[in-house]
Amino acid sequence: MSTSVSDPVKSVSAVDSAPSAPSAQVDRFVHERLPAPEQLPRMEYALPELRIPALANLVQALFDKAIREGRGDKPMLRSDKITLTYAEALERVNRIAQVLTEDFGLKPGNRVLLRGGNSIGMALAWLGVVQAGLVAVATMPLLRAKELGEIIEKARPALALCDATLLDELQAAQAPSAALPTIVPFNLMGAPGSLAVLSAQKDGNFKPCPVSADDIALMAFTSGTTGKPKAAVHTHRDVLAACEAWPRHVLKARPDDIVVGSPPLAFTFGLGGMLIFPMWAGASVYYPSIGYTPEAMVKLIKQVGATICYTAPTFYRQMAAFAKQHGVPGLRLCVSAGESLPDATRQLWKDATGIEMIDGIGATEMFHIFISAAGADVRRGAIGKVVPGYTAKVVDDTGAEVPRGTIGKLAVVGPTGCRYLEDERQGNYVKNGWNYPGDAFMQDADGYFFYQARADDMIITAGYNVAGPEVEDALLKHPAVAECGVVGLPDEERGMVVKAFIVLKPGEAGGDATAKALQDHVKATLAPFKYPRQVEFVDKLPRTETGKLQRFKLRQP
Repeated sequence: MSTSVSDPVKSVSAVDSAPSAPSAQVDRFVHERLPAPEQLPRMEYALPELRIPALANLVQALFDKAIREGRGDKPMLRSDKITLTYAEALERVNRIAQVLTEDFGLKPGNRVLLRGGNSIGMALAWLGVVQAGLVAVATMPLLRAKELGEIIEKARPALALCDATLLDELQAAQAPSAALPTIVPFNLMGAPGSLAVLSAQKDGNFKPCPVSADDIALMAFTSGTTGKPKAAVHTHRDVLAACEAWPRHVLKARPDDIVVGSPPLAFTFGLGGMLIFPMWAGASVYYPSIGYTPEAMVKLIKQVGATICYTAPTFYRQMAAFAKQHGVPGLRLCVSAGESLPDATRQLWKDATGIEMIDGIGATEMFHIFISAAGADVRRGAIGKVVPGYTAKVVDDTGAEVPRGTIGKLAVVGPTGCRYLEDERQGNYVKNGWNYPGDAFMQDADGYFFYQARADDMIITAGYNVAGPEVEDALLKHPAVAECGVVGLPDEERGMVVKAFIVLKPGEAGGDATAKALQDHVKATLAPFKYPRQVEFVDKLPRTETGKLQRFKLRQP
């Protein structure tokens, strides 16, 4: 299915090889805001398993697969309070879909904002939205009203489903906006108007929306380097094809697996690893009712007999001593992604558990992992090889592949690709049909890819993406700050650490108290993980003659 990358119009024609069907989404808001044809990524479906039927509702397909394979009475979703089988989960998903379509009159293609941490309630809500042919717009629980407001303005959701413990910030975001008329709380039993009470009134007899495989399943928001939110759009075909790539060829989960992990369902890394991919394998997922600490994660793995764990390198490093102390006898697969995996962390974890970690690089824009390695295929220092179904290369600024052993920019094509919702940055990510995730890589003679650095100003700290300009904007709102620059610096514990260089206004004094005040200010303005853990007061910032901040100079020792 390959086409010439020098012709961007022809390069997108590979998508035509996939069977198509008429769209069921009568709300065309997302469809009408997709990139122009010449800006679309090339899509490749060369492997037989990547050829998804023309009509394919991904939630229906995953449940049908489980039932067909005799797993209807097997556990799917677990917590310390309840375990739901695949059949029981399907009935609850159908009840939620009934509430959305019957009680609120939502039509296929309407967007539904979801706000919640990892829980059975959040998982069921997401599945119910997509089963009904609606577009899931999941948001991280740490986001504040300002950030939620930006997402609401861009996605224009018809409804929001929100964990009852996280209503405050969403209600604050709702107040100035006419774009979000209704919020329905979940994980709230017995309260009138809650999703639980409304769902209990339904019979669970719901016919899944007969969407085209190319209808929209989700919008995943990513901040990018400017802090201005970007919405990456993925279809039902994208998600089902992703199931047939990395999970099939690298992860190789089994029906008896029990999955635990820390990545939020609002991240595509978490959505795949902590819900979609376990369903595809017929496995189960455990969501604890309280947050994780490194020791609590290790104890939970042992307590529930977890066999697969997803988390960031920072967490594995912190968990290693506890794993050695308590033991993790059932654990067999450990997936690391979200930030660069230092070899020291890999070896520390291997020494503590005997497990060779599965590293991987993916992107919200690509849905999930496209370069990875497991078991005997792991090579020290490398992330891995390209996942079957994808093609990757290291290129120069013209898009020409560089010699092996040379550092360049990563370019990828496969069964998933970047489609931003109405965003001029589409042209930066997709060039001549190839996706450019913004990473610098080197590929060796054997095809292994070695991560070098981010090619832009994104700070990746403990698995979270932080845009420096967004933090700068928050700091500049503090009355003591005249100028500031925010960068990421290497950090053994967190991969990178957010550091702010501050120029104070005349009469303001630097010092520990001022630094803490500024850190608290950012925590109150943005998601807490974005605050600068290091603050340095300086007399001036390095700038070009035109006044542009030279962040590369701030990164120098």
